[in-house]
Amino acid sequence: MDQSLFLIVIIVAFAAFMFYSSRKRKKQQAELQTKMVPGSRVMLSFGLYGTLVSVDDDKVTADVEVAPGTIVTVHRQTLSRVVDEDASDVETAVVADDETTAPKPVTELNGEPVYGERADETDPTKRKTED
Repeated sequence: MDQSLFLIVIIVAFAAFMFYSSRKRKKQQAELQTKMVPGSRVMLSFGLYGTLVSVDDDKVTADVEVAPGTIVTVHRQTLSRVVDEDASDVETAVVADDETTAPKPVTELNGEPVYGERADETDPTKRKTED
């Protein structure tokens, strides 16, 4: 009896989690649809940014201007999000410009020389090739 009660509790918890997740997803989708108005800046699911020109609900397509005068027609599901003009998607790092800390070129990748770089012939840990 104790094992069956535990199984029922797990099933109920799983069903509640699925219900909550579904409601949350529908709420996010509805919020996204209210933001998708012509003139808003959008990002497509494959990383292309553009300005939304029009949305055709009958054909389930959207016209997005990716460059001045260049309009592409995509499926409406590829509109992944509305881009906030104030926020930046890319984090930038501020680097101090000192003469003492000159940038050092990367010459190794995972212990191996980068293509085109010469390996130090005296270092036994480096791979040598037979030419």
